[in-house]
Amino acid sequence: MIETLIKENLKHMTIISGFEIKQKSKAYEEAGHKVVHLELGEPDFNTPENIVEAGIKALRSGQTHYAPATGILPLRQAISTYVNKYKHLTSTPDNILVTPGAKPILFYTMMATIQPGDEVIVPSPGFVVYEPLVKYCGGIPVALPLKEDYGFRFHPDDLKKLINKNTKMIIFNSPHNPTGGLMTKEDVLAVAELLVGTNILILSDEIYDRMIYGDTKPVSLGSINELADQTVILDGFSKTYAMTGWRLGYGVLPKRMIQYLQPLVVASNSCTATFIQYAGIEALQGSQEGPKTMIQAYQDRRDFFIKGLNAIPHLRCVMPQGAFYAFPNITGLKMTSQEAADYLLEEAKIASIPGSSFGQYGEGYLRFAYATSKENLAEALDRIESAIGKLHL
Repeated sequence: MIETLIKENLKHMTIISGFEIKQKSKAYEEAGHKVVHLELGEPDFNTPENIVEAGIKALRSGQTHYAPATGILPLRQAISTYVNKYKHLTSTPDNILVTPGAKPILFYTMMATIQPGDEVIVPSPGFVVYEPLVKYCGGIPVALPLKEDYGFRFHPDDLKKLINKNTKMIIFNSPHNPTGGLMTKEDVLAVAELLVGTNILILSDEIYDRMIYGDTKPVSLGSINELADQTVILDGFSKTYAMTGWRLGYGVLPKRMIQYLQPLVVASNSCTATFIQYAGIEALQGSQEGPKTMIQAYQDRRDFFIKGLNAIPHLRCVMPQGAFYAFPNITGLKMTSQEAADYLLEEAKIASIPGSSFGQYGEGYLRFAYATSKENLAEALDRIESAIGKLHL
C-alpha cells in the first residue's frame, strides 16, 4: 500500500553516505571489533570553547524564541562581512539566507528553479546528494568528469561541451568533496568566460574553502562581478568551526531570489534556532585560532596519510589540496569500489565510502576522511596494507 503512495521521484533519493556506512559498521563493533572510522566527513575536534559559551549565553539570556525566516540581522551582518573578506564578494545582509545546516540551500535552490527536463551539470565524482536532489526535482543530472591526472579538477573545455539550451544550472564545489581537488584561479576565470551573459544559474558549494593546504587559494565565482547576479553560494559552520551538530549554514544569493526561497523556509522549518545563530556570530567575529589549529592538524594528517597510501602496493592517491578527504585509485585491486569498501570493512574493519556513491566517474576509487587522529590513521594504513596483501594480486 505505502509503495503505491510514494512519489516516483522520491525513489531517486537513495543515498549511500557516511551515516549509512557508520550504521553498517555497528554490527562489527557490537561483536567486539574496533572499527577505524574514515567514512564520515566530520571534524574530530570539539567546537571551540568561545563559540560554545556564546551559545550558552544566548540560551540563558532568553534567545529561545522564533527568529526571522531569513536569519537574525546581527548574524546576516556578520556573514556578509565575513564573505566579503574571505570570498571577496560585495554582499549586504539582504543577500544572506540563514538555514539549519548548509544542505537546505541546495534543496531550496533546486526546488525553486529546476523544472522537468532541465539539465543540471554536476561534478562527477561529486557530493552524494547532488544527483539525487536534481532527479527528485525532475531535472536531468549531466556528469562533468573530474580527472585524476588533472588534480581532480575539470577542464573548462569539457564543461563547454556539456552546455546547451537545456542547461539550467551548474554545480561547483571547490575545494571538492570527495577528492580534495581545488580549482585554480585560471580555471575559474576560464569558466567565467563561458557563463557570463548566459541564463545559467551557478550553485557554488564552498563549505570547505577555509580548508586549504597549499599556495593556491580558492576563488569564488560569485566574486566575479558579471556572475554575482546568477550565483548562489552555499557555506556553513560545520567544517571550519567543527559545528556539525549545531546545524548552521547559509547561502549568499541575489537579493531578489531570497523573496522566492523564503516561503520554502517558512513552510519547512520556520527558522533556524535563535541561540545557535548567536553562536554563529561568535564563530565569525571571535578568535580564529580554533580553525587555524584544526587546519594545521588536518594538513599534518593529510601529508602522513597520503604518503602512507601511496606506499601500499596497488594503490595510488593524488595529494588533496583542500577539505579532509583522500580519494585513492583502487583499480589495482581488481574490484569494484563497492566490493573494495565491503572487503576492507569485513577484513580490516576500516569504514570507507565506495567511489561509486559519488557518481559514475567515482568508480575505481574509495573515499577516506582523514579527520581523525594520526594514531587512527597509522592503524588504518597498517590494516589496509595487511588486507590488500591477503588478496595475492
